[in-house]
Amino acid sequence: MSRSASSTTRNILCVFPHYSPSFGTFENAYPFVGVKAFMPPQGILVIANYLPENWTVRFVDENVRRASADDFEWADAVFASGMHIQRPQINEINRRAHAHGKVTVLGGPSVSGCPEYYPEFDYLHVGELGDATDALIARLGQSVARPASQVRFETKERLPLAEFPVPAYQKIDVAHYFLGSVQFSSGCPYRCEFCDIPELYGNNPRLKTPEQIVAELDAILANGGERAIYFVDDNFVGNRKAAKELLPHLIAWQKRNGYAVQLACEATLNIAKSPDLLAMMREAYFCTIFCGIETPDPVALKAMHKEQNNMMPIMEAIGIIHSFGMEVVSGIIMGLDTDTVDTAERILEFVELSKIPLLTINLLQALPRTPLYRRLEAEGRLVDIPGRESNVEFKLPYEQMVAMWRRAFTAAYTPEAIYRRFEYHLENVFPNRITPPNSPQRINPRNIRTALRILGNLLVRVGVFSDYRGVFWKMARKTLAKGNVEAMFHIGMVSHHLITFARQAGAGKFGGSFYNQDTREQSLEKTA
Repeated sequence: MSRSASSTTRNILCVFPHYSPSFGTFENAYPFVGVKAFMPPQGILVIANYLPENWTVRFVDENVRRASADDFEWADAVFASGMHIQRPQINEINRRAHAHGKVTVLGGPSVSGCPEYYPEFDYLHVGELGDATDALIARLGQSVARPASQVRFETKERLPLAEFPVPAYQKIDVAHYFLGSVQFSSGCPYRCEFCDIPELYGNNPRLKTPEQIVAELDAILANGGERAIYFVDDNFVGNRKAAKELLPHLIAWQKRNGYAVQLACEATLNIAKSPDLLAMMREAYFCTIFCGIETPDPVALKAMHKEQNNMMPIMEAIGIIHSFGMEVVSGIIMGLDTDTVDTAERILEFVELSKIPLLTINLLQALPRTPLYRRLEAEGRLVDIPGRESNVEFKLPYEQMVAMWRRAFTAAYTPEAIYRRFEYHLENVFPNRITPPNSPQRINPRNIRTALRILGNLLVRVGVFSDYRGVFWKMARKTLAKGNVEAMFHIGMVSHHLITFARQAGAGKFGGSFYNQDTREQSLEKTA
């Protein structure tokens, strides 16, 4: 839904900032598929469809193309949004807009957590969609002149998620993105020490209706999203009853659409205690679950208030999820107060035993508006030094901790190690998935062209020119013998990104925390 017509018309330019290269956004896999960015930005696309119906909205994702001078000149106001990692790019959008004399508006997770990061924007929207959004729209309806000083609108009453509009997928080509994205819920019932989600979005998950989700999935398909769709909820099973009510609708949608896409989500590891839910997720063709395992150390989990991961043995939980055909992706944190000189070796042992192919091994970063940030601030252990790998003063010596991280990260992503873990999945996880039909939604000229592009790139970039082509061909022969070309594509592309990024990080090109604003490589140069 959009707001009813305003008494004035406006041209609104919505700009989403460029991401710096990251472990989790798979830039090194883009050339294989022919895409330009990772996922459509949900928040600003929702805003684009919420604005008054007689306002003209132009959307630019600078991961796809840079907003031009003509875009800024056309606009009456410029909206931006983003996360902490995009802070330099967010501020650069503001500078460019001001250079064209345009009033600027910033909303989204970063400004909601740290309004003080953005002193130059004209209007700040702090919090989720709600009364502050309506007040902001009313203000811009009255005037698009720049205010004499910064004005802050802070949400007191959130708009129920059941009243959110479908994101403005009609303004993008979803085919430009590696994954589609959908949000079902907001908030998380847990209070992990390092996480800012409960303070930003609450402990009681707020929900969209199943009908809304189906409408969003339809819109993604209608606008080019035919590969995979990621549920960006902080915890897909934060409300298990609601998730179980949604899943039959997802199953029915997949059947209507010939299982056109794979689904993925984020969930707590204790999802393994709900085999009935996992069975429905399997039927809905969920193939990947990101679980914030963080550490295999039960004592460390207790210290970070993540005891939900201690509800059952971690290896048992992973095995249960694997038995439903779902690949586990894991978050791992190093630099915890409980870490010892043996932590890197213990993590590598866990990586090998768990057979998890993709783990985001990060150095601890204290995010504002978290219990961790407040604790470290009180202890005098927050460090703000440009070029540093983390803003945390670790218990272990800094250089030792960074060296441990680099050793663990690079060892986990040697070609032999990553392909060995994927080989386990090829034999023991992927066969547990449903077999989707060869439907027109899956087998069509567009998908065939994409498949041929991926195949050609894999055979040439990896099979001929990579220095690990031997392990690639060993895997390729096994997947082709099983008739599982999709698995070969998935393993080949994902492994190439992980191997490449790990080598770059090991050489010092990227830092130890993928949430760190110091990106090693000035992303503004990449968008200049």
